[in-house]
Amino acid sequence: MGRKRRGDPIHGWLIIDKPLGLSSNGVVGKVRRLTNAAKVGHGGTLDPLATGILPLALGEATKTVSYVMDGLKEYLFTARWGEERATDDAEGEVVARSDVRPTADQVRAVLASFTGDIEQVPPVFSAVKVDGKRAYALARADQPVSLEPRTIHIESIELAETPDADHATFRVVSGKGAYMRALARDIARQLGTTGYVSALRRTALGPFREEDAISLDKLEALGHSAALSEFLLPVETALDDIPALALTEAEARQLQHGQPVSVLPVASRSPLKKVSQGDTVCAMAEGKLVALATIRGGEIRPLRVLNL
Repeated sequence: MGRKRRGDPIHGWLIIDKPLGLSSNGVVGKVRRLTNAAKVGHGGTLDPLATGILPLALGEATKTVSYVMDGLKEYLFTARWGEERATDDAEGEVVARSDVRPTADQVRAVLASFTGDIEQVPPVFSAVKVDGKRAYALARADQPVSLEPRTIHIESIELAETPDADHATFRVVSGKGAYMRALARDIARQLGTTGYVSALRRTALGPFREEDAISLDKLEALGHSAALSEFLLPVETALDDIPALALTEAEARQLQHGQPVSVLPVASRSPLKKVSQGDTVCAMAEGKLVALATIRGGEIRPLRVLNL
């Protein structure tokens, strides 16, 4: 007999406004203690020096984390000109200096080259793996770290403000795997100066926005009260862009037991206008998410079964 998981069976998304100085795993641990949820995971890591949107998946929502992490992310970050640091943020030691301070017009002039699909070398202090080890672990051990450039997507980048000659604040919408620390570093280099991220805030991730978020302090004040449910978003919130198909109870049971369902009767009830072979769909029954499934060979085949 399998060991019973400790904690309460809470299912859904809790969007935390992560405070400065706390790691993403630290937030997960604190939320697990505050809610007594049996299972908690995060969708998209934030560095300790970053703040903002950190979606936490509780219970069955953990099965949908990958769909959130693949979504677009929005950031607001401030670059500090004149210094480059080992970590590309305020935590690291200074490794280079420059007296060059770019003007706002000079900054705007280079932003087009940082839009679309671009090549980016991740920060040395990052979670990228090198020969099975995290780059940051090697860097902290003073071992040489060589990272290859990889293609990332920057949907948009704009100069939001220039508070003074030493700082510039940017608003960025990016795809998966983009490092804002590396972006600030590379923009500075292209401008003929040095720079690092002095402040970073994530303002959105996939379908989640700042208005969905709750602070850890407020969560602590709520404790285990029923008011917590006001901030818990349904599991399917993470799947807004995935088409939904309505199943009967019998069809739902088939999927839940790992068996495929014929697509024709389902299509007769809800025409699959935007679904093609190989697409992922949300299989729904009585308003509840039953499974993430795919359409193949005239069948709806389960990918991840959910028990809500």
